Amino acid sequence: MAYTARFRPYLIDALAHYSPEKLVADMFAGMTVGVIALPLATAFAIASGLRPEAGIFTSIIAGFMISALGGSRVQIGGPAGAFIVIVYGIVQQYGEANLLVATMFAGVLLFLMGLFKIGTLIRHIPVSIVIGFTNGIAVLIALSQIKDFLGLPLKSVPAEFFAQVHTLAQHLPETSLQTLGLGLACLVGILLWPKTYKHYHWAALRMMARIPGTIIAVVIGMVAVKVFHLDVATIGTRFGGIPQGLPDFDLPGFDWDSVRHLISPAITIALLSAIESLLCARVADGIIGDRHNPSQELMGQGLANIVAPLFGGFCATGTIARTVANIRSGAVSPISGIVHSLMLLLIILVAAPWAKDVPLASLSAILLFVAYNMGEWKQFLLMRHFTLNYRVILLSAFLLTVVVDLTMAVEAGLVLASLFFITRVASLTFLEPVESATPGLRIYRLHGSLFFGSVSKIEHLLDPNANFPRWLLLDFSPLLNLDTTGLEALKEIADLLEKHDGEMLICGSHSQVDSLIHRSGFAEHLGEAHLFPDVETAEKWVATQ
Repeated sequence: MAYTARFRPYLIDALAHYSPEKLVADMFAGMTVGVIALPLATAFAIASGLRPEAGIFTSIIAGFMISALGGSRVQIGGPAGAFIVIVYGIVQQYGEANLLVATMFAGVLLFLMGLFKIGTLIRHIPVSIVIGFTNGIAVLIALSQIKDFLGLPLKSVPAEFFAQVHTLAQHLPETSLQTLGLGLACLVGILLWPKTYKHYHWAALRMMARIPGTIIAVVIGMVAVKVFHLDVATIGTRFGGIPQGLPDFDLPGFDWDSVRHLISPAITIALLSAIESLLCARVADGIIGDRHNPSQELMGQGLANIVAPLFGGFCATGTIARTVANIRSGAVSPISGIVHSLMLLLIILVAAPWAKDVPLASLSAILLFVAYNMGEWKQFLLMRHFTLNYRVILLSAFLLTVVVDLTMAVEAGLVLASLFFITRVASLTFLEPVESATPGLRIYRLHGSLFFGSVSKIEHLLDPNANFPRWLLLDFSPLLNLDTTGLEALKEIADLLEKHDGEMLICGSHSQVDSLIHRSGFAEHLGEAHLFPDVETAEKWVATQ
């Protein structure tokens, strides 16, 4: 069995049976998603404390590499809303140069996770944890957009939750009514823009209705600023516009004293990128009836996150909204993702000067819409139908994401999930007395798993004041699992029996249990004559003694 995954991008297999018809479908889908990605990439970068072009460069470079080198047929890669809070915190604490270094470190971790097949483990993180931190991130994204949505005169907002709420509350009286009105108009435009284009009789209306609501929000904002001469912040007034073309190759500067502080941010970026990309790939699989390669996907994500910072980008992952739009637009292969990146490159080469008129309130409206859609809010209402353990894990992950950070939320969620699982498995472990007509023989049947969390279930057999039998037979036929802690408890029972002139007998052990008993030397300690296939054989042996 190979311990490392083979590097084979999905694109290689897709091109083996490619056709002109598939190319046309991918071209249309890629151009559509490229247009959709433009305002999202810009908004994500600004919300993360970066210049707007950083998001576009990430979509172009990382998006291209994720499609070309990943393990999913139709996944679209780029900056994601889930990164906003994390990236903003890193930029505020360590600076933009160190963000790029942390992103590259995260890329290395992602590649190694894929190479050593860790992606299959990440896919099985409890759904309660995923829902909890996803909803928490959605809340933080929405909170981060209040400043620009209301036009508050703040240069920056603290990254810490309570400080952020306090700062925003203090400045609420300074809300710009023009900015708020524009933001509301854009948000209403996104929400009300027609989605049922299939039911329109006129082809022109059907084509208009296909335009994404996010593009409509940008158009509304630009037109309103030009026509009504609104005094609102725009990309031009805040950043001076967007450059035409990609930046030159540039190694981010860093010093080794800073590296040790970047380990935790890099792990956070890698973990979130892995979870988001594999979750997105699973969603895509469910829609198109395909199966992605998680190891290859993580290797592709890793390489993308290593290279993107060298060209002005930052962390990237699979994006569910753009991937679903890609599928619905008719994508059939990773070529659509490559076209999406080239489309973005074409847009900034041709239309970058127009971007200076895009109001930040429009981008805030887009991100508020994104935050609402990424959260699974119904799960809070459905929690009453699930166990207390599920509710505790979900709410802990949610609150810790909002108040502390994502890493702490996932770590605490996994610890709680593990503890609850141990408690649950231990509760299913018990000793069942079995009647025996053989004099001097006492029989117990052990159910469940005998491990460090359940050894207390056999502690009464270690009572030195108990009435010990001549022979104690333990029937392991229902025992599913045995670990070294459980084995040590069995040895103690056997030694205690020996001190009271008794003997331990075991029967019915199978596969893992039997293997551990022999590998550890416990079988030799008891004597092979004390191991039996079933209770009946053991009883016959005792009767002859």
